[in-house]
Amino acid sequence: MRPRGITLTSKPIHHYGLYLALFAAATLRLWALPHGLPCCPGVDEPEVMERAVRMMRTGDFNPRFFDYPSLYMYVESIASTARFLFGAMQGKWAALAQAPTEEFYLWGRAVTAIFGTATVWIVYRAGLRWSGRTALLAAVMIAVMPLHVRESHYTLTDVPTTCFVMLTLLLSLRAHERSTLFTFALAGGAAGLAAATKYNGAVAVIMPLLAGAMTPAVRPSRPLAMACVMAGMLLAFLIAAPYTLLDLPAFLNQFARLASEYRAPAATAEPLWIVYLKHLRNALGWPGSLIVIAGATVGILHALLGPARLRWILATAFPFIYFYFISHQNIVYGRYLLPLLPFLSLLGAAAVVWTVEAVRHLNVPLQARNAVTVVLTLLAIVPPAYTAIQFNVNESKDETREQAYWWILGSLPRGSAIRLEGSVTLHLPPSYKTTYAKQLRRDGGVAYYKTNGIKYLVASSQVYGPYLEHPEQSPAEYADYQRLFGQTVEVARFSQTPDHPGPELRILRVPD
Repeated sequence: MRPRGITLTSKPIHHYGLYLALFAAATLRLWALPHGLPCCPGVDEPEVMERAVRMMRTGDFNPRFFDYPSLYMYVESIASTARFLFGAMQGKWAALAQAPTEEFYLWGRAVTAIFGTATVWIVYRAGLRWSGRTALLAAVMIAVMPLHVRESHYTLTDVPTTCFVMLTLLLSLRAHERSTLFTFALAGGAAGLAAATKYNGAVAVIMPLLAGAMTPAVRPSRPLAMACVMAGMLLAFLIAAPYTLLDLPAFLNQFARLASEYRAPAATAEPLWIVYLKHLRNALGWPGSLIVIAGATVGILHALLGPARLRWILATAFPFIYFYFISHQNIVYGRYLLPLLPFLSLLGAAAVVWTVEAVRHLNVPLQARNAVTVVLTLLAIVPPAYTAIQFNVNESKDETREQAYWWILGSLPRGSAIRLEGSVTLHLPPSYKTTYAKQLRRDGGVAYYKTNGIKYLVASSQVYGPYLEHPEQSPAEYADYQRLFGQTVEVARFSQTPDHPGPELRILRVPD
């Protein structure tokens, strides 16, 4: 029998590999899930959770907030309802008013983690259109992708949007295979769900439209198939985000304001596409970046020359169109890149498999072929997996903000008025009178706090640190903070250590 190199083609290995990929994905996304709770939810998490919990408490499903479409708020409202019922059965509360919003964040984050894990399965199912080996490697790559792992820890819309975008790809490929109007409508519906989760998900509709345009066997016609795509998208969007239409003036006003914010001058001097490429490089690492570049090259060549042009066109067209879209929106967040990552995983996996197959057809010794397979696979998986694990290790540590939160709850009387500076976004219970300022020193000094009844201050090294480290560069700011520290009584300090990351926080009491 002719000797063969290492392959991943056997069905049992595929199944076991997929199970391991899903297990790894779930582990990485559920690990450290409670990080920062209840004191410090992530940026924008309250935008979703506050409205989801309000819907549960009032039965009013009008979000009255259209910076995000409402689908994920509804999903989180369902999760919050389940959390409330579970807590009630445990005796935690006897009425809705007794359950604070902070109690619902962990279950909400778990829902996001489930969406992130489900994306791995969808990537695998889509990747089977290339090959079993491509599907498995792509699933593992997205399972350990650090940016996707990190964002799967928060109740934000980007991870579920990515899941629906990938579902659109899978259903678009299926519609091309089945060539029926119903399957094209389903693919359009998936794009509608992506758009109803986050507006930029609407770009996903390009995939079923391309599939409809390139499927000659569809009956009665390709234009009708594309019309079904648009009808499916619109119907799914309106079902999932009905107050877009039912509260049309509010939607239009808020959407126009949001669009104007995205068109405002960018805060960075660099072109936004370069900023996003840097985010991608950090997300993929250099080995992964080179593998993805090779995959994109292979994808473009196959899209132009064939065979099986459609799947390559879908896998390459969406990333380029979506990247162009977000690069022309002047608000930059790394998480906006999430819908690209499964496609890059598919293309990177395809490049690895293509390279291994090319080597197998050369007159290369068996050991060398096996070495190429192992090295490329490890380069695609190990660096991002290491980064993802390090993220979770760090997230498992108690931050200085968490230390300060629990100290305040245990040491300061309820009803105390507390002023926090900078990004020290401690979500203290309503029993405390909490206010925020960019910098404490700009509020008028100790006399101002006495006049306004503010008893405690929380100073952050994120603000005062640069002034204390380099007093010669900002002598006025340095003097102001030294005066503030001298006129108040420091009652607690929480400094950064290897086990307690975060800014140094000083809790100051304003003297009577």
